[in-house]
Amino acid sequence: MSTAMNFGAKTFKPRAPDKGAFPLDHLGECKGFKDAFMKCLSDSKFDNSKCRLQSKDYLQCRMDNQLMTKEPMEKLGFKDLMDKAEQ
Repeated sequence: MSTAMNFGAKTFKPRAPDKGAFPLDHLGECKGFKDAFMKCLSDSKFDNSKCRLQSKDYLQCRMDNQLMTKEPMEKLGFKDLMDKAEQ
């Protein structure tokens, strides 16, 4: 009788992950960048605003190694750092 109740049920349709869900760095390609970011966070009492350059470098490494979708740094919130780099 329980099968009769499932006829009107919607089927599960898988979808791509939301932004922010990306493959783990199993080969450690960006480990140095991650470690620098984590050290900066620790040194700055976890004030992430003081570690934006390390965060940018880590995300750039992930994009360069196809561990996340390539996005312009400006779109990821680093426009101010990009403007300084161009000067």
